[in-house]
Amino acid sequence: MNTLFDPNDPHCGVVTMKNSNVYRVRSSLGDLNCTCSARLGKADRSPAVGDHVRITPTSPSAGQIIEIYPRRNQLARRAAVPMPSAHAHAQIIAVNVDQVMPVFAVAQPDPAWHLLDRYLVSAESAEIPALVCITKLDLPPASRPSTRELEAVLDDYRRIGYRVIETSTHTGAGLDELELALRGRLTVLVGKSGVGKTSLLNAIQPGLGLRVRETSRSSGRGRHTTTHLEMFPLENGGALIDTPGIREFGLWDVAGDDLAWLFPEMRPYVAECKFGLGCRHDAEPGCAIRQAVNTGRISPYRYQSYLRLKDLP
Repeated sequence: MNTLFDPNDPHCGVVTMKNSNVYRVRSSLGDLNCTCSARLGKADRSPAVGDHVRITPTSPSAGQIIEIYPRRNQLARRAAVPMPSAHAHAQIIAVNVDQVMPVFAVAQPDPAWHLLDRYLVSAESAEIPALVCITKLDLPPASRPSTRELEAVLDDYRRIGYRVIETSTHTGAGLDELELALRGRLTVLVGKSGVGKTSLLNAIQPGLGLRVRETSRSSGRGRHTTTHLEMFPLENGGALIDTPGIREFGLWDVAGDDLAWLFPEMRPYVAECKFGLGCRHDAEPGCAIRQAVNTGRISPYRYQSYLRLKDLP
């Protein structure tokens, strides 16, 4: 965590927790509970977890954020709105992120690959690398898809270029590889409840999963909302941000014409389409992407994910 702020500048820190309008900022002074200056409020800018900020201490345990430094990137989703007529807007989850890690179990709950594709498209849109973590490898064969079927799907993602780590907290499989992949990086975890994140994090660092779970219980009490996000340091360097309370992950700032570019395996074929950049890659004759699907160069499952995402608002 010490690499996340300037130890020589007590007025420079990183936002490690957001809870409504209160922000915990870690700096060389320690952890300060901060509010935003009126100037930032007038500029309609609010800090996010991972932001590097300039602060003015107001007491030994409190301060005020007076400046937000430029961001390397930001991971955002389309915020759920209470009514269809309400104005759509972005919900920023975290910024200055090194990688996004979707977590899926082999079963209980069954993996929803289209949801994984949604996470990956969001990461591609933000130009953030993604690492896919699979849990519960120890489940008995009767309670999970066949190993051959699972490996075929995961091999598709590996061929595209995504790193996939398969883990079991019971056997220890994959845990060393995962710990090394997290070391020194700021990682955002995304995934449905029940996939085994608590056990996984406890196996990586004793007690970490319990701390994350306690945060989850106090977060997102409203439907599709996250009011409390927190960054948890890793003992071997780096940090994790969980995303409790997010039941849906709507794409934000992804134009329909750009969607195919966010599927890495489709990029080489976009310019080859008969209709050029205006091709929807749906029913047009001469579409190079459809031909690649038909010849097995693009996974039919990934193509179906593309079509589903293309039709979303």
